[in-house]
Amino acid sequence: MKHVVITGSTQGIGFGLAEAFLKRGCSITVSGRTQAKVDHARAALESQSVAERLLGCACDVRDPEQVTGLWEAAVARFAKVDIWINNAGLSGPSAKVWQISPEEARQVVETNLLGVIHGSRVAVAGMLAQGFGRIYNMEGMGSDGRMHDGLTLYGMTKYGLRYFTDSLVKETAGMPLIIGSLRPGMVVTELITRQYEDRPDEWQRVKRVFNLIAERVEVVAPWLAEQILANEQTGARISYLSRGRMLKRMLLLPFRKRDLFVDRG
Repeated sequence: MKHVVITGSTQGIGFGLAEAFLKRGCSITVSGRTQAKVDHARAALESQSVAERLLGCACDVRDPEQVTGLWEAAVARFAKVDIWINNAGLSGPSAKVWQISPEEARQVVETNLLGVIHGSRVAVAGMLAQGFGRIYNMEGMGSDGRMHDGLTLYGMTKYGLRYFTDSLVKETAGMPLIIGSLRPGMVVTELITRQYEDRPDEWQRVKRVFNLIAERVEVVAPWLAEQILANEQTGARISYLSRGRMLKRMLLLPFRKRDLFVDRG
């Protein structure tokens, strides 16, 4: 039985991955910044699985000591970590760079970059000691260099994350590790909807675009989990929204209407 640790897994794509791995017979450590969120996520997952395969641990990935504690808690419970997924991330406010406060900027950069660095440091060291392991970093908008107005900081961190992951692949060459990245595409989570809470008119406009290119967590997460479990190649970039899938959606657009937000307000 493989054990999977997922940072930032109390909601969104991280929670979806935890659910998907549990359904595939893995044991899971879920984590989030607060114990309250961890307890809520664990209770939701326990209703679908057995408690023996599930651990919840509060962890702020910006704090290296807490990240070390997350690893140690997982190993103490399950004796090993087969897969570590650096998923925790913040989009920050949708605003121009000069409109973002220093504290908001710090939180985005520290969570999205330092959080992955801390997680990778701890996971590489622990996996080399146990003799095996896989680490995956969650990419996002900006990792391919494309820009989106109002998300400069978020996109910058994801662009840097791609460089970091590619470099880590080279640094660990020849070691008993698999390093990879995940590209879920645009997934319907609070990371998207929260940005438009105060702009209902703009939200109605962008919903059309999201309904074309986005997808629900319950569709993307199981696919990603399957690919992660099957992958044996270091340096793999597992991407859900392939060109073929996107082309198919565009061809089918005149014949069907999608509303990914019908149950989300």
